[in-house]
Amino acid sequence: MIDVVMPQLGEDVAEGTVDKWLVREGDLVTSEQPLVEVATDKADTEIPAPTAGRVAEIVAAEGEVVPKGGILCRLDETAS
Repeated sequence: MIDVVMPQLGEDVAEGTVDKWLVREGDLVTSEQPLVEVATDKADTEIPAPTAGRVAEIVAAEGEVVPKGGILCRLDETAS
């Protein structure tokens, strides 16, 4: 299982808001496929999948504020 975490989105950005999920639990994704749109006070960013696999769990709900390093979702990289 791989945790997809909120990346550092800018020098002074400590958190982001989950704006819109582009996938659902159970979806198969490819490496670098956009998973979620995240909004900060500076910009909106799409977070890509670090690897191919199945979306096992969406941890952060739309509208939720997630700190840098916080878990957004979990991918099962053994599924294809």
